[in-house]
Amino acid sequence: MVNARLVYQLEKTRCIPTFSSGFRKGKSTIDNIINLEAQIRNAFVRRNHLVSIFFDIEKAYDHTWRHRILRSLHDSAFQGNLSIFIQNFLSSRIFRVRLGNIFSQPFMQDEGVPQGSVLSVTLFSLHFSKILTILPSAVSAALYVDDLQIYCHGSGINLIERQLQHAVNKLLIWFNDNGHTLSPTKSSCVHFCRKRGVHPDPVIRIHDTVIPVIEKVPFLGIILDLKLTFLPHVLQLRKRCEKLLNIIKTLSTTSWGADRLCSGFISRWFFHPLIMDANLWFCLL
Repeated sequence: MVNARLVYQLEKTRCIPTFSSGFRKGKSTIDNIINLEAQIRNAFVRRNHLVSIFFDIEKAYDHTWRHRILRSLHDSAFQGNLSIFIQNFLSSRIFRVRLGNIFSQPFMQDEGVPQGSVLSVTLFSLHFSKILTILPSAVSAALYVDDLQIYCHGSGINLIERQLQHAVNKLLIWFNDNGHTLSPTKSSCVHFCRKRGVHPDPVIRIHDTVIPVIEKVPFLGIILDLKLTFLPHVLQLRKRCEKLLNIIKTLSTTSWGADRLCSGFISRWFFHPLIMDANLWFCLL
């Protein structure tokens, strides 16, 4: 009940940015995927470069500072009994580790949001979505819970590199002020371009570590390649279908195995997510 009222007020007052689509009514991963795909195709039509960085944030839920969440609530004009309730909800969290029938000593959880609570997701989204408001105007971003992706497009790769490095520097300052840590080795950069000829890839650093530039990247269930052909995603989808087909063939022999009703149920259970995945990929073409 508290979460439903909080979400209603957040959506009504537009406290959460538009391009933050995690656990929001009417928004899903498809919004971020289609938005990025449209921007990439526009860059291809204009013969421009588009460079996108996909960040990996280390233990985002566990490292969230609680006083920052309360500050975000205060800045969004949430005061009174609601703030007191959320403060009590976040404070004095105790957990124990279980191994078989043996429990460890209780530990106090000083930071982070409680796992498994619907209110925790809303509070984390309210706090973490503030990161979209600090980026330069030339750099766009999309956020799905803790999956952050930024991109910049233009005709010159040097200008794109400077703009993205400036955005990364601002992100590092925000992360340092809010207790989060970026993983430079797990983060990745993709240079989307269909221009012929040799052109350098951008060199963007997190502290002193260069973000690796790769040819394909998994993004919210879709594998994107630098030419936007979706070929790696189709090959992976085909590989998964072949494995599932082998299971169905084993269960559907003529002399033994599952009956027709069970085989149909298993087939729908296995292949329904893959069919939805294929429909999404077909819509992007």
